[in-house]
Amino acid sequence: MTDTVLLVIDAQQSFYHRGYQQTPETPAFEQALSRLIAGCQQKAIPVVDVLHVETEGPFSPASGLVVRLPFLTHQAAHVVKKTVHNALTESGLLQWLEQRQVKHVIVSGIRTEQCCETTARVASDLGYRVTFVTEATLTSPLTHNGITLSVADLRHRTESVLIDRFAAIRTVEECLQELA
Repeated sequence: MTDTVLLVIDAQQSFYHRGYQQTPETPAFEQALSRLIAGCQQKAIPVVDVLHVETEGPFSPASGLVVRLPFLTHQAAHVVKKTVHNALTESGLLQWLEQRQVKHVIVSGIRTEQCCETTARVASDLGYRVTFVTEATLTSPLTHNGITLSVADLRHRTESVLIDRFAAIRTVEECLQELA
């Protein structure tokens, strides 16, 4: 039994419905996430799918879009649904991790700077060792006060605020090598 799990956060049709499938970074994200999942499964690391739900719109269960992205074909060890930005506090995932004596979470999924980063921070605060695999996360540019942060800017910002505080930042290959 391993003390590590891979969290695949919000990699669901709802985001592609919002246009994420058309971002230039999407193919690289899909390849990186697929490699990460396959590598973890090869090492018997459980994969947990985390889905975001809301009462209306593309994140509502009634929309039919709160399902994994089509390129994801893995068998999840566990699936949880969340209504907040982090995957741990309201989904039942924390109890599931505690029951299995998990000590290390690997973070991947959609919105690098939002649900992925928030999950990494909360997991760290709760005492988990956190590995953040940025290339296996996806986001889109954000504009505030007339300034647009690119995907590269957002990834750099997220890595900068997480590294040496909340998470180890790794590529897919680095993460999988460390699990050997």
